[in-house]
Amino acid sequence: MSNPLRERAARVKASARRLITERNDLENRVRVLEAEVQENRALNRRIAELTDVVGELLLPVADQDEAKVAEVLAAYRKSI
Repeated sequence: MSNPLRERAARVKASARRLITERNDLENRVRVLEAEVQENRALNRRIAELTDVVGELLLPVADQDEAKVAEVLAAYRKSI
């Protein structure tokens, strides 16, 4: 003879385990996504810096200002 109360308790316990597992999986996924967002921000910042350097180089190169080109390149090399 089965006990309906015990069966229900077992189902509730199994559901609680599944929910805890799902919560843990979601927390891990959020941690991974947050790390990826930080990495993406760092890459975007680096792209912006390189874009600035390219912009700073284009004008002096177009004006054939070798001294300014050397200055901009030296400042860039110091920053990396």
